Amino acid sequence: MAIPVETFLLHPSGEGTLQARIQQMVAEGILSGRFRRGEKLPSTRKLATHLAVSRITVTLAYTELLANDYLVSRGRSGYFVSDNAPEPPSFPAQQVSQDSVDWTRAIGQRFTGGATPVKPQDWARYRYPFIYGQTDPMLFDHANWRLCAVKALGAKDFTSLTRDYYDQDDPKLVEFIARHTLPRRGIVANTSQILITLGAQNALWLAAQVLLNQRRKAAIENPCYHALRDILMQSRCRLAPVAVDADGLPPDRIPDGTDVIFTTPSHQCPTSSTMPLPRREALLARARTLDALIVEDDYEFETAAPTPPMPALKSLDRDGRVIYVGSFSKSLFPGLRLGYLVGSTPFIREARALRASVLRHPPGHIQRTAAYFLSLGHYDALIRRTARVFSERRAVAEQAIARHGLEIAGQGAHGGSSFWMRTPAGTDTEALARTLQDRSVLIEPGAPFFSGADTPPNFYRLAYSSIPSERIPDGIAVIADALQRL
Repeated sequence: MAIPVETFLLHPSGEGTLQARIQQMVAEGILSGRFRRGEKLPSTRKLATHLAVSRITVTLAYTELLANDYLVSRGRSGYFVSDNAPEPPSFPAQQVSQDSVDWTRAIGQRFTGGATPVKPQDWARYRYPFIYGQTDPMLFDHANWRLCAVKALGAKDFTSLTRDYYDQDDPKLVEFIARHTLPRRGIVANTSQILITLGAQNALWLAAQVLLNQRRKAAIENPCYHALRDILMQSRCRLAPVAVDADGLPPDRIPDGTDVIFTTPSHQCPTSSTMPLPRREALLARARTLDALIVEDDYEFETAAPTPPMPALKSLDRDGRVIYVGSFSKSLFPGLRLGYLVGSTPFIREARALRASVLRHPPGHIQRTAAYFLSLGHYDALIRRTARVFSERRAVAEQAIARHGLEIAGQGAHGGSSFWMRTPAGTDTEALARTLQDRSVLIEPGAPFFSGADTPPNFYRLAYSSIPSERIPDGIAVIADALQRL
């Protein structure tokens, strides 16, 4: 690998001859780890031109570095970092710049301080990772995803890879969503009613920005997806948390004056409860009475096997007041960051314009790769396999939970990938999570999901998407033992 000549810079205030300064600059790069063993340095001619010095000056500096075994010369190939560079001479410590900006005054709007929990980046090294939303590498179809990615890089797809769609999306992906994905949820939409997003969270942000302002009121579930609550707080709208029950969001508790209702009817986040059909119809009726819009986050409907999923709220909508949020990030892998919004054309038009002003569109190669993976049938095979495995893991977990006397506070009637758990009153699940982490068990404390000051401390989420079935019983046994010791 060649070291870019642009990384070489002679500081104007440096001391010593040009030859010595160049020599020191190269040596410091090697000793600091910026230049690595075997990497090729720029030619003497190229570096001299870049630094605006004579070529002989660079040649003499390189020659001295050769003598000191910092560099080696390989025939007519050029100069390379030596495998046995000697111990460094001591260089004066670099001066640390002092930040003179008063950021407490300079920042006009703050986005930190939300309740979003931090998940360990090294979760895979834990033996019992009961954390939500991570992909099990044993389930994902790496080979066919790689083939689709290579296909999307081919000459035939060069235009879709490199062009600037401006505010549009890959037509192949949009067509697949319109013709295959949405009909499975009972939804009929044309291409002007679909917008590709960077995951469901980006879709929720776009919806909040388009629909809400400081004068409007948004109703959210309590508990709810913590990132959604942060998004809505940043919009500065009036927020109305509504306590959920075993069937999800109760329509009769949505306050008067609500403009937008955010709900997760397929699998309520985080309780996993599934909203029954009569309540879905009652929610639509309540929204009609309020003249409110509904934003439906339909995550995890793909895990509803072997029973068919409940029809989407959007499929029951006859007024055009439901905006639908879907995502491939959960069903494929979270790092994909690919989702979509479905709504009436005037709404999608505004959301598209907002997206264009922020990021134009998600990368073309990612969209085309996903389009191939979906259209060639690999996606259907993946979700069938995932739903089957999740069903097996859920059964194993239920048995272990019952055996150890733990309490399930909520679970999906149609699949899902987690349980919402309740511990005895007075238990602090934040403390429980820290204790369990030392025993190679990861759980998600429930407090960040709740709104308001009176946050119950005794809930946690137990997910099984990333842990094999054979480890689940032992992991739950560790949780039960830790609870007894608290």
